[in-house]
Amino acid sequence: MKVKTYILLSMAMLIGCIPTAWAQDLVYLEHSETLNYDQDRLPDAQILSGNVCFRHDNALMFCDSAYFYEATNSLDAFGHVRFIQGDTLSGYGDVMYYDGNRKFAKLRKHVKLVHRATILTTDSLNYDRISELAWYYTGGQIKDTVSTLTSVWGQYYPPTNQATFRKQVHLFNDDMVLDADTLQYNTGTHVAALVSPTVIVYKDETTILSSNGWYNTATEQSQLLDRSQILHIDGKQMTADTINYNRRTGYGQGLSHFELRDTVQKGTLYGDYGELHEYGDQHYVGEHGYVTRHTLLVDWSNDTSYTYIHADSIFTEVVPDTLMIITQLDSLTQDTTYRDTTHRQLRAYYNVRAYNKDYQAVCDSLLYNDKDSIATLYHLPVCWSDSQQVAADLIVVYLKNKTVDYIHGIDNAIAIKMEDFDMFDQMAGKEMFAYIREGELRQIDVNGNAETVFYPKEEDGSYIGVNRTQSSNIKMYLREQKIDHILFTTSTSGTLYPLDQMPENEKKLRPFFWAEDVRPTDPDDVFRVSKKVVRPSSAAVSAAVEEEEEDKPATQRPARNKKKH
Repeated sequence: MKVKTYILLSMAMLIGCIPTAWAQDLVYLEHSETLNYDQDRLPDAQILSGNVCFRHDNALMFCDSAYFYEATNSLDAFGHVRFIQGDTLSGYGDVMYYDGNRKFAKLRKHVKLVHRATILTTDSLNYDRISELAWYYTGGQIKDTVSTLTSVWGQYYPPTNQATFRKQVHLFNDDMVLDADTLQYNTGTHVAALVSPTVIVYKDETTILSSNGWYNTATEQSQLLDRSQILHIDGKQMTADTINYNRRTGYGQGLSHFELRDTVQKGTLYGDYGELHEYGDQHYVGEHGYVTRHTLLVDWSNDTSYTYIHADSIFTEVVPDTLMIITQLDSLTQDTTYRDTTHRQLRAYYNVRAYNKDYQAVCDSLLYNDKDSIATLYHLPVCWSDSQQVAADLIVVYLKNKTVDYIHGIDNAIAIKMEDFDMFDQMAGKEMFAYIREGELRQIDVNGNAETVFYPKEEDGSYIGVNRTQSSNIKMYLREQKIDHILFTTSTSGTLYPLDQMPENEKKLRPFFWAEDVRPTDPDDVFRVSKKVVRPSSAAVSAAVEEEEEDKPATQRPARNKKKH
């Protein structure tokens, strides 16, 4: 008897607990205008119609009519279906199938899910209330306050505002369009995680190509990884292992293996770090950028002769300018108008080394301006063409049709060509012009205190001797890298020495120095760390001239103007 009583009490306690547990998960019918049964067609269902309302824990469900399966704790809702969970989530559709035990809803036809400012629309949506995850698989759209996204398959997690999209993903707003195969997007932060090959286009002006990174649709900031690219309508292309880019301000930063390519100017900048400012900043009006660390500029505007320039840092700028246009109206009248325009300039700083198959150069810094196609080399510049070396305190290179036309050496200028061991043809003076045609040095003009040392030859190639001259101006013409003839002014003095009789101190002009060991020999050689060029300064050369003049007899010294007191 005690055993039976114990069993009955235990069963009663167990049975008493079951409704309590179920009561927490039961779907309750809150309201309906009619309730019917159809034992033949739907023997297990309550047939409800007219302002039907169900409640399941913190969720309310409304519809025009429904089949309520109380035994399975489920329902089918039809017409103007509305699902409300808490105060932040609501769903709409024509049909809903709801399983109360699994807390699982299937919304069908004209479906809309609203979560705060996010609206999801589709034709078929599943929502798991336990995992709080909603997804569609026949095509859908999610719209927030900034952007709209469409895809074949999509998933949305309301607690974190996180969505995942797959197949034909298309994100767009007033300023941009994004296309990808897979995309993760947060409707709260408006940040898109790029996890597959992605194309972002801004008003047909800027295009981003990336497969890894993130992009904020609200601020237009992004971080792009894995050799992503930014392409501009003006021909610029930026690539790097990592790019931090702000489309709104036009600022781009490239980290590691940075590359800035200009398809219009046909040049590419390389470096381990670079920046690009598309619209300028508070310190500069106009586009500008720079690269540094293992820097290289490749100019491929000439298909047959690329130019390679290395420096510690290279800057490129698009500078605002004003173009003056003069129109001749008649023989006496001109009309002058002004048009805003731009020109590009490039600046390279410290340890500049340049290589082209037709010419090479080293200097401390360089400035190039495409307005007049002039490159200026500063601080101990040296240039080479063929077997000729040209140096001066300042060298200006004039280009024509993307090739060197002539070189202007200013102050302490000297041109040198090695004839044989310890035998050098030399020209020096205050300024020098070296003219290059078809990749060969054809003419050298020296103006002001011109001096030469050269080794004339017989027709059979044997040396006649050594000729040293002084003149105010000298013109030297070359053919096939050899001296063809030399023209001097009438006030010229000189001496022709036999090879074995020329004094050692006469063999080299005062500004002489030979820097062949620092000359770049190929494109890779521009990265070589070479020793600094050491050459006599203008002051030292002038001092030597003064000292030599003082050593001459008074009758041989040039007359000096006396100051009046």
